[in-house]
Amino acid sequence: MSGSYNTHSIYSASGAHRWMNCPPSAQLEKQFPNETSTFAEEGTAAHDLAEHKLKKALKMRSKKPTSPYHSDEMDEMTDLYVEYCLELIESSKENCSDLQILIEQKLDFSDYVPEGFGTGDLVVVGNGTLHVVDLKYGRGVIVSAEKNPQMMLYALGALSLFDMLYDIEKVSMAIVQPRVDNFSTWEITVEELLKWAEEELRPKALLASTGGGEFCAGDHCRFCRAKNQCRARAVKNLELLKYEFQDPALLADEEIAEIIGLADELAKWAGDIYTYATALAINEGREWDGFKLVEGRTRRKFTDETAVAETAKEAGYTDIFKQSLITITEMEKLMGKKKFNDILGNLVEKPKGKLTLVHETDKRQAVDPIHAEFQVED
Repeated sequence: MSGSYNTHSIYSASGAHRWMNCPPSAQLEKQFPNETSTFAEEGTAAHDLAEHKLKKALKMRSKKPTSPYHSDEMDEMTDLYVEYCLELIESSKENCSDLQILIEQKLDFSDYVPEGFGTGDLVVVGNGTLHVVDLKYGRGVIVSAEKNPQMMLYALGALSLFDMLYDIEKVSMAIVQPRVDNFSTWEITVEELLKWAEEELRPKALLASTGGGEFCAGDHCRFCRAKNQCRARAVKNLELLKYEFQDPALLADEEIAEIIGLADELAKWAGDIYTYATALAINEGREWDGFKLVEGRTRRKFTDETAVAETAKEAGYTDIFKQSLITITEMEKLMGKKKFNDILGNLVEKPKGKLTLVHETDKRQAVDPIHAEFQVED
């Protein structure tokens, strides 16, 4: 979702994973300001640039946006997104001569969710299949399209616009997350989508709009504005304390598995609380028993590198520069992908990653540690 629509519903598609799992959180969040972050601003900049590039590629009028967040990486990643979208559009034209292409389209799903709407990055509508594409610029969390409530809400909004004009039987949803090489797709029939909307979505949306239902902590807490002071989240994460005085050597396998499952969420929760407490101490003078504010350690740096170079040369020191090869990404951009592979392909390798234990829902392929030539992650 880009910054094209600045008015956000508390029952937005992007927040559906949260308020569907924890319905009363929607009302609870009203007490807290909707603060932005550099990551959110960077994401908005990427969406704006991607929108411009896609419109230009489709011969639509568009003015190139400017942002301090624009970079070579963002340029490359948005190119990958546009390339994906253009391939989708071309393949869709094979089955429909009267294709509808919507970019940054406001999608209203208030028939199921009170005041609910969102923005579809790309909607492609033709006979048979409705395509909904969403760009995710972040890389902290890999997002799957499978049973993704945000994408399903977008699909409902798009259906309300076009189901009377086209014979749509199924919906294809795609999440393009180029910075982590994630191109996730999922299909569902219109019949199944509408059944989900009636049986799961509508009841949860009603609870959320009235503040009903039970608080439920989980991975959906990540972007909740109330997460730092939520008691339900605290109770869930403090469950780990029951193992505080037990020797790991005495724990059963199932207990170790439970601790591993809780530890990640506990670390995130503790980090959130620490960040929240630090902000109050800095901005409001709040004091916490047993803690104090101090200046962090820093490294020395030159105030003016040009002046340093000139002054050092005048003093007789000339060997003061180090040259290094440009990065692989920069080299590939300089040569173009085909020439890069032809010229330097045999000089590039991708080392095996260090072994790390993750949740079974992780999309990466499991490896056999006995036979794999890997290093164990520290």
